[in-house]
Amino acid sequence: MDLTRSIRAIADAADAPDGVIDWDAVAEAAKGGCEPGDLRMEPAEREAFADDVRAARDGLRAASGVAFDLPDSVEVQHRHHWIDANVATFQRVLAPLEDQAGGVFPGVARSINSGTMAVSLAFLARNVLGQYDPLLLAGADEGDHGLYFVRPNIQQAAVELGVGYPRFRRWIAFHEVAHAAEFGAAPWLPGYLEERVETGIASLSEGTSLFGAGAQSREALGELNVAMTAVEGYAELLMDRAFDDEYDDLRAKLDARRRGGDPITNLLKRLLGFGMKRRQYERGAEFFATVADETDLRTASLVWDRPEHLPTDAELDDPAAWIRRVA
Repeated sequence: MDLTRSIRAIADAADAPDGVIDWDAVAEAAKGGCEPGDLRMEPAEREAFADDVRAARDGLRAASGVAFDLPDSVEVQHRHHWIDANVATFQRVLAPLEDQAGGVFPGVARSINSGTMAVSLAFLARNVLGQYDPLLLAGADEGDHGLYFVRPNIQQAAVELGVGYPRFRRWIAFHEVAHAAEFGAAPWLPGYLEERVETGIASLSEGTSLFGAGAQSREALGELNVAMTAVEGYAELLMDRAFDDEYDDLRAKLDARRRGGDPITNLLKRLLGFGMKRRQYERGAEFFATVADETDLRTASLVWDRPEHLPTDAELDDPAAWIRRVA
């Protein structure tokens, strides 16, 4: 790490001409907060990554019955590459906040905001294993999306969990490609999520806290949480049903990794909403496993036919009610 680089970037953010966040400073400081990691690969490993993705595509197509396409952009990255891609994402999502004044000392506020965002991205960059990016709010053409694998983190996690790197890498590929299957099955999903993200962020751009947000914003954020619970839960079900190897040990060890960590790591996880994300995994996976066990995987896949087929918050805890309504 190069903390001097981070401190200098955040200090310089105060002198940026405008905006509540200096995104160039965020990228610079976040990179100073984590090592990029090793991205040197032999041709055999590059081909193995490609084979994992192809196997995931074929297995998930067969299991789900969805003829989805892989993203044009499939990248094996190190941590700094991931930061660059996600700085652009956060900048798009938080664009409505850019018109907010910084109070009496806008430069100080800009440095604090930029520093907070940089710490968050540096932490995430050290922990993210893979990412399916539907390029929400990007103004991209329909069908544009990306798939990223953070090789140093996958290698490190495999060592920490005591599992073989090739097998663990393949399992991560199945998880991320499962998200591509979901978005391929539901061309309406990006627009649905975008609308709810925009509504929720709009309440902040108007100077309203999330706790004081109006009914429309609270409803949008609630719908966003339910939709993401479905996205995470269905992906867990689909990858488990399609993976071409045993996975119980991988599931147990990765779940323990999500729950574990030192006190500082756990604090950052709470601040970044990792507890909510873990709950989304667990609640969504339980819902879809119940639906698939009581019916079949094709019935569970009906969730992506149209927005009205998404479960309600109550139905997530009562899969039978969803089955009666949709199946």
